[in-house]
Amino acid sequence: MAHILIVDDEPAMLENCRRLLEREGHVCVGLAEAKQLRAVLADSRPDVLLLDLRLPDVDGMTLLAVALADDPDLPVVVITAYASLASAVQAMREGAFDYLAKPFAGEQLAVAVERAVRYRGLRVENRALREQVGQTLSFDGVIGSTSPMMVRLMDRVRKVAPTDANVLISGESGTGKELIARCVHANSARKGRAFIAVDCAALPEGLLESELFGYERGAFTGAVARKEGLLVEANGGTVFLDEFTELPPALQSKLLRALEQRQVRRLGATQLIDLDIRLVAATNIELEAAVATGDFRQDLYYRLNVVPLRVPPLRERRGDIPLLLQTFLRQFGQLHGKEVPEVSPDVWELLERYAWPGNIRELKNLAQRLVVLDEDGRITRSDLPETLRFPLSAAPGSAPAAATSLEYEAARGAALRAFHASYLTRLLEEHGGNVTRAARAAGLSRRTLHRWLAQLREPPRADSA
Repeated sequence: MAHILIVDDEPAMLENCRRLLEREGHVCVGLAEAKQLRAVLADSRPDVLLLDLRLPDVDGMTLLAVALADDPDLPVVVITAYASLASAVQAMREGAFDYLAKPFAGEQLAVAVERAVRYRGLRVENRALREQVGQTLSFDGVIGSTSPMMVRLMDRVRKVAPTDANVLISGESGTGKELIARCVHANSARKGRAFIAVDCAALPEGLLESELFGYERGAFTGAVARKEGLLVEANGGTVFLDEFTELPPALQSKLLRALEQRQVRRLGATQLIDLDIRLVAATNIELEAAVATGDFRQDLYYRLNVVPLRVPPLRERRGDIPLLLQTFLRQFGQLHGKEVPEVSPDVWELLERYAWPGNIRELKNLAQRLVVLDEDGRITRSDLPETLRFPLSAAPGSAPAAATSLEYEAARGAALRAFHASYLTRLLEEHGGNVTRAARAAGLSRRTLHRWLAQLREPPRADSA
Protein backbone atom coordinates (compact mmCIF):
# COMPACT_ATOMS: atom_id res chain seq x y z
CA MET A 1 0.00 0.00 0.00
CA ALA A 2 1.33 3.41 -0.98
CA HIS A 3 0.09 6.99 -0.56
CA ILE A 4 -0.52 8.56 -3.98
CA LEU A 5 -1.08 12.30 -4.53
CA ILE A 6 -2.88 13.18 -7.79
CA VAL A 7 -2.91 16.74 -9.18
CA ASP A 8 -5.23 17.23 -12.16
CA ASP A 9 -7.81 19.88 -12.99
CA GLU A 10 -10.21 17.37 -14.59
CA PRO A 11 -12.60 15.89 -11.98
CA ALA A 12 -13.30 12.81 -14.10
CA MET A 13 -9.58 12.07 -14.47
CA LEU A 14 -9.04 12.53 -10.74
CA GLU A 15 -11.86 10.15 -9.90
CA ASN A 16 -10.83 7.51 -12.46
CA CYS A 17 -7.22 7.48 -11.27
CA ARG A 18 -8.25 7.40 -7.63
CA ARG A 19 -10.70 4.52 -8.13
CA LEU A 20 -8.26 2.43 -10.15
CA LEU A 21 -5.34 2.91 -7.76
CA GLU A 22 -7.47 2.27 -4.69
CA ARG A 23 -8.46 -1.06 -6.25
CA GLU A 24 -4.73 -1.79 -6.34
CA GLY A 25 -4.63 -1.20 -2.58
CA HIS A 26 -3.24 2.34 -2.54
CA VAL A 27 -4.47 5.38 -0.60
CA CYS A 28 -5.11 8.35 -2.88
CA VAL A 29 -5.55 12.10 -2.38
CA GLY A 30 -6.73 14.21 -5.32
CA LEU A 31 -6.10 17.92 -5.86
CA ALA A 32 -7.87 19.93 -8.53
CA GLU A 33 -6.09 23.20 -7.70
CA ALA A 34 -2.33 23.45 -7.94
CA LYS A 35 -2.12 26.11 -5.23
CA GLN A 36 -2.96 23.43 -2.66
CA LEU A 37 0.14 21.38 -3.49
CA ARG A 38 2.61 23.18 -1.22
CA ALA A 39 0.30 22.87 1.79
CA VAL A 40 -0.34 19.16 1.18
CA LEU A 41 3.38 18.42 0.76
CA ALA A 42 4.09 20.30 3.99
CA ASP A 43 1.57 18.19 5.91
CA SER A 44 2.23 14.77 4.40
CA ARG A 45 4.81 12.68 2.59
CA PRO A 46 3.24 10.98 -0.46
CA ASP A 47 5.04 8.01 -1.96
CA VAL A 48 4.21 8.99 -5.55
CA LEU A 49 2.98 12.20 -7.19
CA LEU A 50 0.86 12.05 -10.36
CA LEU A 51 1.09 15.53 -11.87
CA ASP A 52 -0.75 17.04 -14.83
CA LEU A 53 1.71 19.22 -16.76
CA ARG A 54 -1.01 21.53 -18.08
CA LEU A 55 -2.99 23.22 -15.31
CA PRO A 56 -5.00 26.46 -15.55
CA ASP A 57 -3.38 28.35 -12.67
CA VAL A 58 0.29 27.34 -12.80
CA ASP A 59 2.77 25.63 -15.11
CA GLY A 60 3.34 21.95 -14.36
CA MET A 61 7.11 22.32 -14.64
CA THR A 62 7.01 24.83 -11.80
CA LEU A 63 5.09 22.38 -9.64
CA LEU A 64 7.55 19.64 -10.53
CA ALA A 65 10.40 21.81 -9.24
CA VAL A 66 8.43 22.62 -6.06
CA ALA A 67 7.72 18.96 -5.35
CA LEU A 68 11.31 17.82 -5.90
CA ALA A 69 12.70 20.70 -3.84
CA ASP A 70 10.47 19.54 -0.97
CA ASP A 71 11.37 15.85 -1.39
CA PRO A 72 14.19 14.96 -3.85
CA ASP A 73 13.36 11.24 -3.54
CA LEU A 74 9.69 11.70 -4.55
CA PRO A 75 8.96 9.90 -7.85
CA VAL A 76 6.82 12.16 -10.02
CA VAL A 77 4.82 10.67 -12.90
CA VAL A 78 3.71 13.49 -15.21
CA ILE A 79 0.42 13.13 -17.07
CA THR A 80 -1.08 15.41 -19.69
CA ALA A 81 -3.50 15.45 -22.59
CA TYR A 82 -1.09 17.72 -24.43
CA ALA A 83 1.96 15.51 -24.09
CA SER A 84 4.64 15.63 -26.74
CA LEU A 85 7.95 13.87 -26.74
CA ALA A 86 9.69 17.19 -26.11
CA SER A 87 7.65 18.11 -23.03
CA ALA A 88 7.87 14.60 -21.63
CA VAL A 89 11.65 14.51 -22.10
CA GLN A 90 12.01 17.96 -20.58
CA ALA A 91 10.00 16.95 -17.50
CA MET A 92 12.04 13.78 -17.05
CA ARG A 93 15.33 15.62 -17.45
CA GLU A 94 14.20 18.03 -14.77
CA GLY A 95 13.58 15.19 -12.37
CA ALA A 96 10.29 13.48 -13.27
CA PHE A 97 10.38 9.71 -12.87
CA ASP A 98 8.07 8.73 -15.74
CA TYR A 99 5.26 10.09 -17.89
CA LEU A 100 1.83 9.03 -19.18
CA ALA A 101 0.08 10.55 -22.19
CA LYS A 102 -3.71 10.84 -22.04
CA PRO A 103 -5.64 8.81 -22.86
CA PHE A 104 -3.90 5.91 -21.14
CA ALA A 105 -5.12 2.47 -20.10
CA GLY A 106 -5.64 1.54 -16.49
CA GLU A 107 -2.92 -1.11 -16.74
CA GLN A 108 -0.44 1.56 -17.89
CA LEU A 109 -1.26 3.68 -14.85
CA ALA A 110 -0.98 0.72 -12.47
CA VAL A 111 2.39 -0.32 -13.90
CA ALA A 112 3.79 3.22 -13.81
CA VAL A 113 2.74 3.67 -10.19
CA GLU A 114 4.07 0.22 -9.24
CA ARG A 115 7.48 1.10 -10.69
CA ALA A 116 7.44 4.47 -8.95
CA VAL A 117 6.54 2.90 -5.59
CA ARG A 118 9.35 0.40 -5.99
CA TYR A 119 11.78 3.19 -6.84
CA ARG A 120 10.65 5.20 -3.82
CA GLY A 121 11.10 2.22 -1.53
CA LEU A 122 14.60 1.58 -2.83
CA ARG A 123 15.65 5.22 -2.33
CA VAL A 124 14.33 5.24 1.24
CA GLU A 125 15.84 1.82 1.97
CA ASN A 126 19.21 2.86 0.53
CA ARG A 127 19.34 5.98 2.69
CA ALA A 128 18.37 4.06 5.82
CA LEU A 129 20.97 1.43 5.06
CA ARG A 130 23.68 4.05 4.58
CA GLU A 131 22.77 5.63 7.89
CA GLN A 132 22.76 2.27 9.60
CA VAL A 133 26.03 0.85 8.32
CA GLY A 134 27.94 4.08 7.70
CA GLN A 135 30.92 3.68 5.41
CA THR A 136 31.91 0.18 6.53
CA LEU A 137 30.31 -3.21 6.70
CA SER A 138 32.16 -6.15 8.17
CA PHE A 139 31.76 -9.75 7.08
CA ASP A 140 30.32 -10.55 10.51
CA GLY A 141 27.84 -7.71 10.02
CA VAL A 142 25.87 -9.72 7.47
CA ILE A 143 23.17 -11.00 9.79
CA GLY A 144 21.82 -14.49 9.45
CA SER A 145 25.08 -15.81 7.99
CA THR A 146 25.35 -18.81 10.32
CA SER A 147 23.91 -21.52 8.06
CA PRO A 148 26.42 -23.61 6.05
CA MET A 149 25.24 -22.05 2.76
CA MET A 150 25.75 -18.51 4.07
CA VAL A 151 29.09 -19.37 5.69
CA ARG A 152 30.34 -20.62 2.31
CA LEU A 153 29.00 -17.50 0.61
CA MET A 154 30.69 -15.15 3.08
CA ASP A 155 33.96 -17.09 2.79
CA ARG A 156 33.85 -16.41 -0.94
CA VAL A 157 32.95 -12.75 -0.38
CA ARG A 158 35.94 -12.46 1.97
CA LYS A 159 38.24 -13.76 -0.78
CA VAL A 160 36.93 -11.60 -3.62
CA ALA A 161 36.39 -8.32 -1.75
CA PRO A 162 40.07 -7.20 -1.61
CA THR A 163 40.52 -7.81 -5.36
CA ASP A 164 39.26 -5.60 -8.17
CA ALA A 165 37.41 -8.37 -10.00
CA ASN A 166 33.88 -7.78 -11.28
CA VAL A 167 31.26 -9.70 -9.29
CA LEU A 168 27.96 -11.21 -10.42
CA ILE A 169 25.43 -11.80 -7.62
CA SER A 170 22.42 -14.01 -8.34
CA GLY A 171 19.43 -14.74 -6.16
CA GLU A 172 15.70 -14.25 -5.86
CA SER A 173 14.22 -10.86 -5.05
CA GLY A 174 14.49 -9.97 -1.38
CA THR A 175 17.43 -12.27 -0.56
CA GLY A 176 19.83 -9.40 0.25
CA LYS A 177 21.92 -9.08 -2.92
CA GLU A 178 22.59 -5.38 -2.36
CA LEU A 179 23.77 -6.05 1.20
CA ILE A 180 26.32 -8.52 -0.21
CA ALA A 181 27.37 -5.95 -2.82
CA ARG A 182 27.90 -3.32 -0.09
CA CYS A 183 29.91 -5.83 1.90
CA VAL A 184 32.19 -6.43 -1.11
CA HIS A 185 32.69 -2.67 -1.54
CA ALA A 186 33.20 -1.91 2.16
CA ASN A 187 35.99 -4.48 2.44
CA SER A 188 37.81 -3.46 -0.74
CA ALA A 189 40.50 -0.88 -1.44
CA ARG A 190 37.69 1.34 -2.82
CA LYS A 191 35.76 1.51 0.46
CA GLY A 192 36.47 5.21 0.97
CA ARG A 193 35.02 6.09 -2.44
CA ALA A 194 31.50 6.13 -3.84
CA PHE A 195 29.13 3.17 -3.89
CA ILE A 196 26.38 3.93 -6.39
CA ALA A 197 23.40 1.58 -6.75
CA VAL A 198 21.35 1.65 -9.95
CA ASP A 199 18.07 -0.28 -10.22
CA CYS A 200 17.89 -1.00 -13.93
CA ALA A 201 14.32 -2.34 -13.64
CA ALA A 202 12.95 0.71 -11.81
CA LEU A 203 14.28 3.41 -14.14
CA PRO A 204 12.36 4.00 -17.39
CA GLU A 205 14.28 2.69 -20.40
CA GLY A 206 14.53 6.18 -21.91
CA LEU A 207 16.37 7.45 -18.82
CA LEU A 208 18.85 4.64 -18.30
CA GLU A 209 21.42 5.73 -20.87
CA SER A 210 21.53 9.37 -19.77
CA GLU A 211 21.61 8.37 -16.10
CA LEU A 212 24.52 5.99 -16.61
CA PHE A 213 26.56 7.98 -19.13
CA GLY A 214 25.46 11.58 -18.54
CA TYR A 215 24.94 14.25 -21.19
CA GLU A 216 26.13 17.63 -22.44
CA ARG A 217 24.05 20.77 -22.44
CA GLY A 218 21.93 20.83 -25.59
CA ALA A 219 22.39 17.09 -26.28
CA PHE A 220 18.58 16.85 -26.55
CA THR A 221 15.52 18.95 -25.85
CA GLY A 222 15.45 19.77 -22.15
CA ALA A 223 19.18 19.20 -21.55
CA VAL A 224 19.72 22.68 -20.12
CA ALA A 225 22.96 21.85 -18.29
CA ARG A 226 25.70 19.27 -18.37
CA LYS A 227 25.06 16.20 -16.19
CA GLU A 228 27.67 13.71 -15.10
CA GLY A 229 26.60 10.11 -15.52
CA LEU A 230 26.52 7.69 -12.60
CA LEU A 231 29.48 5.76 -14.01
CA VAL A 232 31.67 8.86 -13.86
CA GLU A 233 30.27 9.88 -10.46
CA ALA A 234 31.43 6.50 -9.16
CA ASN A 235 34.99 6.92 -10.50
CA GLY A 236 37.36 5.30 -8.07
CA GLY A 237 34.50 3.45 -6.39
CA THR A 238 31.92 0.75 -7.09
CA VAL A 239 28.81 0.67 -9.28
CA PHE A 240 26.08 -1.79 -8.31
CA LEU A 241 23.77 -2.61 -11.23
CA ASP A 242 20.67 -4.29 -9.79
CA GLU A 243 18.55 -6.32 -12.24
CA PHE A 244 21.02 -5.42 -14.99
CA THR A 245 19.39 -7.96 -17.33
CA GLU A 246 16.72 -5.28 -17.87
CA LEU A 247 19.25 -3.22 -19.86
CA PRO A 248 18.13 -2.90 -23.50
CA PRO A 249 20.46 -4.49 -26.10
CA ALA A 250 21.91 -1.18 -27.35
CA LEU A 251 22.81 -0.16 -23.82
CA GLN A 252 24.34 -3.58 -23.14
CA SER A 253 26.67 -2.97 -26.07
CA LYS A 254 27.60 0.52 -24.89
CA LEU A 255 28.28 -0.70 -21.34
CA LEU A 256 30.48 -3.51 -22.64
CA ARG A 257 32.51 -1.04 -24.69
CA ALA A 258 32.94 1.25 -21.67
CA LEU A 259 34.14 -1.66 -19.51
CA GLU A 260 36.59 -2.88 -22.14
CA GLN A 261 38.02 0.54 -23.01
CA ARG A 262 37.65 1.92 -19.46
CA GLN A 263 36.36 5.13 -20.98
CA VAL A 264 32.94 6.75 -21.40
CA ARG A 265 31.52 9.59 -23.45
CA ARG A 266 28.60 11.74 -22.31
CA LEU A 267 25.66 12.03 -24.72
CA GLY A 268 26.40 14.86 -27.13
CA ALA A 269 30.11 15.00 -26.21
CA THR A 270 33.20 14.27 -28.28
CA GLN A 271 35.69 13.89 -25.44
CA LEU A 272 36.26 10.55 -23.73
CA ILE A 273 36.48 10.35 -19.93
CA ASP A 274 38.73 7.79 -18.24
CA LEU A 275 36.78 5.33 -16.13
CA ASP A 276 38.04 3.54 -13.02
CA ILE A 277 35.21 1.58 -11.41
CA ARG A 278 34.51 -1.83 -10.01
CA LEU A 279 31.28 -3.31 -11.28
CA VAL A 280 29.04 -5.50 -9.12
CA ALA A 281 25.93 -6.71 -10.90
CA ALA A 282 22.88 -8.59 -9.61
CA THR A 283 20.07 -10.56 -11.20
CA ASN A 284 17.14 -12.71 -10.11
CA ILE A 285 17.07 -14.85 -13.26
CA GLU A 286 19.27 -17.62 -14.64
CA LEU A 287 21.62 -15.56 -16.78
CA GLU A 288 22.88 -18.56 -18.74
CA ALA A 289 19.34 -19.13 -20.01
CA ALA A 290 19.00 -15.46 -21.02
CA VAL A 291 22.27 -15.73 -22.93
CA ALA A 292 21.13 -18.95 -24.61
CA THR A 293 17.89 -17.32 -25.81
CA GLY A 294 19.68 -14.20 -27.03
CA ASP A 295 18.08 -11.92 -24.44
CA PHE A 296 21.48 -10.99 -23.02
CA ARG A 297 24.83 -10.51 -24.71
CA GLN A 298 27.22 -13.40 -24.20
CA ASP A 299 30.33 -11.18 -24.26
CA LEU A 300 28.92 -8.89 -21.57
CA TYR A 301 27.99 -11.95 -19.52
CA TYR A 302 31.60 -13.14 -19.55
CA ARG A 303 32.81 -9.64 -18.69
CA LEU A 304 30.53 -9.47 -15.63
CA ASN A 305 30.69 -13.07 -14.48
CA VAL A 306 34.27 -13.01 -13.24
CA VAL A 307 33.33 -14.10 -9.72
CA PRO A 308 29.77 -15.49 -9.34
CA LEU A 309 28.05 -15.32 -5.95
CA ARG A 310 24.68 -16.97 -5.30
CA VAL A 311 22.56 -15.75 -2.39
CA PRO A 312 20.24 -18.59 -1.30
CA PRO A 313 16.52 -17.98 -0.75
CA LEU A 314 15.27 -18.00 2.82
CA ARG A 315 13.47 -21.33 2.37
CA GLU A 316 16.90 -22.97 1.81
CA ARG A 317 18.30 -21.52 5.05
CA ARG A 318 15.41 -21.86 7.48
CA GLY A 319 17.82 -22.27 10.39
CA ASP A 320 18.71 -18.58 10.02
CA ILE A 321 15.12 -17.41 10.56
CA PRO A 322 15.34 -17.08 14.39
CA LEU A 323 18.50 -14.96 14.25
CA LEU A 324 17.14 -12.81 11.43
CA LEU A 325 13.80 -12.21 13.11
CA GLN A 326 15.33 -11.40 16.49
CA THR A 327 17.71 -8.95 14.82
CA PHE A 328 14.88 -7.21 12.95
CA LEU A 329 12.70 -7.10 16.08
CA ARG A 330 15.52 -5.36 17.96
CA GLN A 331 16.06 -2.88 15.13
CA PHE A 332 12.39 -1.94 14.90
CA GLY A 333 12.05 -1.93 18.68
CA GLN A 334 14.76 0.74 18.85
CA LEU A 335 13.22 2.62 15.93
CA HIS A 336 9.76 2.76 17.50
CA GLY A 337 10.89 3.03 21.14
CA LYS A 338 9.35 -0.31 22.16
CA GLU A 339 10.57 -3.40 24.01
CA VAL A 340 11.42 -6.47 21.95
CA PRO A 341 8.42 -8.83 22.20
CA GLU A 342 8.80 -12.48 23.16
CA VAL A 343 8.03 -15.00 20.41
CA SER A 344 5.93 -18.02 21.41
CA PRO A 345 7.09 -21.54 20.38
CA ASP A 346 4.15 -22.19 18.02
CA VAL A 347 5.05 -19.01 16.13
CA TRP A 348 8.60 -20.26 15.53
CA GLU A 349 7.14 -23.48 14.13
CA LEU A 350 4.91 -21.60 11.69
CA LEU A 351 7.74 -19.30 10.60
CA GLU A 352 10.05 -22.21 9.81
CA ARG A 353 7.33 -24.04 7.82
CA TYR A 354 6.42 -21.01 5.70
CA ALA A 355 7.80 -20.79 2.13
CA TRP A 356 8.83 -17.06 2.29
CA PRO A 357 8.31 -16.09 -1.37
CA GLY A 358 9.48 -12.57 -0.49
CA ASN A 359 12.57 -13.89 1.32
CA ILE A 360 14.35 -11.66 3.88
CA ARG A 361 12.47 -8.54 2.76
CA GLU A 362 9.17 -10.26 3.62
CA LEU A 363 10.52 -11.38 7.00
CA LYS A 364 11.72 -7.85 7.75
CA ASN A 365 8.31 -6.40 6.85
CA LEU A 366 6.69 -8.94 9.17
CA ALA A 367 9.03 -7.95 12.01
CA GLN A 368 8.07 -4.31 11.67
CA ARG A 369 4.38 -5.19 11.66
CA LEU A 370 4.77 -7.29 14.81
CA VAL A 371 6.62 -4.52 16.68
CA VAL A 372 4.24 -1.75 15.62
CA LEU A 373 1.09 -3.69 16.56
CA ASP A 374 2.47 -5.32 19.73
CA GLU A 375 0.48 -4.46 22.87
CA ASP A 376 1.40 -7.10 25.47
CA GLY A 377 5.08 -7.86 24.77
CA ARG A 378 4.33 -11.33 23.37
CA ILE A 379 3.92 -12.57 19.80
CA THR A 380 1.39 -15.36 19.44
CA ARG A 381 -0.19 -17.14 16.49
CA SER A 382 -3.07 -14.64 16.41
CA ASP A 383 -0.59 -11.80 15.75
CA LEU A 384 0.55 -13.34 12.46
CA PRO A 385 -1.01 -12.57 9.05
CA GLU A 386 -3.39 -15.14 7.59
CA THR A 387 -0.81 -16.46 5.13
CA LEU A 388 1.23 -17.75 8.06
CA ARG A 389 -1.64 -18.66 10.41
CA PHE A 390 -3.64 -20.65 7.87
CA PRO A 391 -1.30 -22.37 5.37
CA LEU A 392 -2.89 -24.20 2.46
CA SER A 393 -3.88 -27.82 2.91
CA ALA A 394 -2.60 -30.43 0.48
CA ALA A 395 -5.57 -29.99 -1.85
CA PRO A 396 -4.88 -27.12 -4.25
CA GLY A 397 -7.30 -24.26 -3.79
CA SER A 398 -8.91 -25.65 -0.66
CA ALA A 399 -9.74 -23.17 2.10
CA PRO A 400 -7.87 -23.45 5.39
CA ALA A 401 -10.06 -25.21 7.92
CA ALA A 402 -9.18 -22.80 10.73
CA ALA A 403 -10.21 -19.86 8.58
CA THR A 404 -13.89 -20.56 9.28
CA SER A 405 -13.37 -18.62 12.50
CA LEU A 406 -13.02 -15.48 10.37
CA GLU A 407 -15.67 -13.42 8.63
CA TYR A 408 -16.22 -14.37 5.00
CA GLU A 409 -14.19 -11.58 3.37
CA ALA A 410 -11.26 -12.04 5.77
CA ALA A 411 -11.29 -15.81 5.20
CA ARG A 412 -11.51 -15.34 1.43
CA GLY A 413 -8.57 -12.93 1.48
CA ALA A 414 -6.55 -15.29 3.66
CA ALA A 415 -7.19 -18.24 1.35
CA LEU A 416 -6.38 -16.26 -1.79
CA ARG A 417 -3.16 -14.88 -0.34
CA ALA A 418 -2.16 -18.33 0.93
CA PHE A 419 -2.86 -19.81 -2.51
CA HIS A 420 -0.72 -17.18 -4.22
CA ALA A 421 2.10 -17.70 -1.74
CA SER A 422 2.07 -21.47 -2.18
CA TYR A 423 1.51 -21.53 -5.94
CA LEU A 424 4.07 -18.86 -6.80
CA THR A 425 6.72 -20.31 -4.51
CA ARG A 426 6.35 -23.77 -6.09
CA LEU A 427 6.28 -22.21 -9.56
CA LEU A 428 9.55 -20.37 -8.97
CA GLU A 429 11.16 -23.45 -7.40
CA GLU A 430 10.29 -25.51 -10.47
CA HIS A 431 11.94 -22.94 -12.74
CA GLY A 432 14.99 -22.21 -10.62
CA GLY A 433 13.84 -18.72 -9.66
CA ASN A 434 13.66 -17.64 -13.31
CA VAL A 435 10.72 -15.22 -13.41
CA THR A 436 10.55 -15.14 -17.21
CA ARG A 437 10.24 -18.91 -17.59
CA ALA A 438 7.91 -19.20 -14.60
CA ALA A 439 5.57 -16.57 -16.05
CA ARG A 440 5.58 -18.30 -19.44
CA ALA A 441 4.76 -21.68 -17.86
CA ALA A 442 1.90 -20.18 -15.82
CA GLY A 443 0.44 -18.31 -18.80
CA LEU A 444 1.10 -14.95 -17.13
CA SER A 445 2.94 -11.85 -18.26
CA ARG A 446 6.29 -11.25 -16.58
CA ARG A 447 4.97 -7.92 -15.31
CA THR A 448 1.91 -9.55 -13.71
CA LEU A 449 4.04 -12.16 -11.97
CA HIS A 450 6.37 -9.44 -10.65
CA ARG A 451 3.33 -7.52 -9.34
CA TRP A 452 1.91 -10.55 -7.52
CA LEU A 453 5.29 -11.31 -5.97
CA ALA A 454 5.61 -7.69 -4.85
CA GLN A 455 2.16 -7.85 -3.23
CA LEU A 456 3.16 -10.98 -1.31
CA ARG A 457 6.23 -9.20 0.06
CA GLU A 458 4.05 -6.47 1.54
CA PRO A 459 2.57 -7.26 4.96
CA PRO A 460 -1.25 -7.43 4.93
CA ARG A 461 -3.05 -4.39 6.30
CA ALA A 462 -3.48 -4.33 10.07
CA ASP A 463 -7.25 -4.69 9.90
CA SER A 464 -6.91 -8.02 8.09
CA ALA A 465 -5.36 -9.79 11.05
